Amino acid sequence: MNSPAPVLFVSHGAPTFALEPGQLGQALTSLGQRPHAARAVLVVSPHWQTRELAVTLSRQPETVHDFGGFPPAMYRLQYPVPDPLPFAGKAVQTLARAGLRVVGDEHRGLDHGAWVPLMHLLPAGADGMAPLPVFQVSLPVHYGPAEAWQLGRALSTLRDEGVLIVGSGSMTHNLREVQWGDAPPAPYVAEFTRWVEDAVARGDDDAVIAYRQRAPHATRAHPTEEHFLPLLVALGARRHGDAFISLAADTTHGVLSMATFGWGWPQV
Repeated sequence: MNSPAPVLFVSHGAPTFALEPGQLGQALTSLGQRPHAARAVLVVSPHWQTRELAVTLSRQPETVHDFGGFPPAMYRLQYPVPDPLPFAGKAVQTLARAGLRVVGDEHRGLDHGAWVPLMHLLPAGADGMAPLPVFQVSLPVHYGPAEAWQLGRALSTLRDEGVLIVGSGSMTHNLREVQWGDAPPAPYVAEFTRWVEDAVARGDDDAVIAYRQRAPHATRAHPTEEHFLPLLVALGARRHGDAFISLAADTTHGVLSMATFGWGWPQV
């Protein structure tokens, strides 16, 4: 049997991560250079929330610049990808077989939660094209941690089809406390991140699902949950025996932890 494609939870931070790779950008590039079984990439991002579970079904998804007030260079960035429709169609079928109501969206492009980290993990080639097809699965607005974890479980079989599952969010995401520029990490950010990494490394999914009640500073780290839920999707998609890795990452703007985890990647 062929090896399944791996799983990744990536903290994509501010959109400027596209131009300022820092520690995590370099670590992602090194990770993407490892031999792996991925033939396509599925991304769940907090920047596509919907009433109903949805899958992008565009053959040429556009690079969506879903942010404002950033340098002009940000809006010139493009991440064209090969046709993802064959893999996206399988995702629709897989979710339907799992008993989930799912719809297709033929017009939705790739939001910055998808293309910003992928620019580092899977850089475009000399022709400007990404090396793998990329599509997205939405995050329904009514989902909580348990529902996000179940979504990951439903998607996990796609790994056998060569689909790399990426939950793209943020380990911490309190925008009210962001300090633009070089600010020291807030102590609560480090404490919350350590608690989550320890639970994830132990494979204690129940603890992470109940993070709101059990993790230190959970509400301060995440006044709203949408940027944390992609971690639950990734946890649901992982399998017993998948090797766990934690990538070197820093904290940006004082309160945005870039902590990033992977499962099932080849060891080096």
